[in-house]
Amino acid sequence: MKAIVSVFAKDSKGIIAYITALLAEKEINVLDISQTLLQEYFAMIMLVDLTDCGLSFTELSSFLGQKGRERGLDVHIQRQDIFDAMHKV
Repeated sequence: MKAIVSVFAKDSKGIIAYITALLAEKEINVLDISQTLLQEYFAMIMLVDLTDCGLSFTELSSFLGQKGRERGLDVHIQRQDIFDAMHKV
């Protein structure tokens, strides 16, 4: 299964490293990544592969949300199929 991970926060050093380390810890592969700075705000969207992740989607969502809050980041994950369905015209 693939998913979309989004991260938003005030810019600070190490955000990409922090998030990708969390994903690697859970055996999640980053397939594509886009990030930008909007003045002092950081935004990142990643397409990830959850095939080897041992957590349920709900557990993973809670894990990423909690770890994000610990660092002052707004982190969300959404299944790719649901994301695609929401954005079809």
